Amino acid sequence: MSKPKTARALADHQAEAIARNIRVSPRKLNLVAASIRNLPAQRALADLTFSKRRIAKAVKKLLESAIANAENNHQLDVDKLFVSTAEVGRGIVMRRFHARGRGRSAMVEKWFSHLKIVVEEREAAAKPSRDARPGFGKKSEKAGEAA
Repeated sequence: MSKPKTARALADHQAEAIARNIRVSPRKLNLVAASIRNLPAQRALADLTFSKRRIAKAVKKLLESAIANAENNHQLDVDKLFVSTAEVGRGIVMRRFHARGRGRSAMVEKWFSHLKIVVEEREAAAKPSRDARPGFGKKSEKAGEAA
C-alpha cells in the first residue's frame, strides 16, 4: 500500500518551477526576482536576457522551465502567462576561513538560495484609452462651465 496522493497546492491556472541551492546570496537573487514579478512571461524573459547580473541566466532558465511546465503539464496558453510570484529563500551557508595577519582568521560565508517561480494564466489588462485617463482628452463639464 502506498500513501494517498496529496492535493495539488496550486490552482488549475498556475504552474511552478523550483530551483534549490543556487550559489548566490538571497539578497542578490531577490533583486533579480523582484524585477520580474507581475510581468508577462515574455517580457520577463526579455528583461532577464539583457540583465547585467550574473544570476539572471539561472533565473531565466528557471522561468523557461516554469513556462514549459505550464504548457506541457497543465495545457495553459503561453501567450497569457504572467509571473505571479517569485519567492526567494535561504539555502545552506558554507563557512570558510580567510587567513589574516598575526595568526588570526576571518570567517567567510558563502550563501546559497532557493527560488520558486509561479506563472499563472490570465488576461492581459487592457491599456486605458487616452480619453479614459484623468487629465487627458476632453475637458470635464465643470471646467467647460467655468470658462
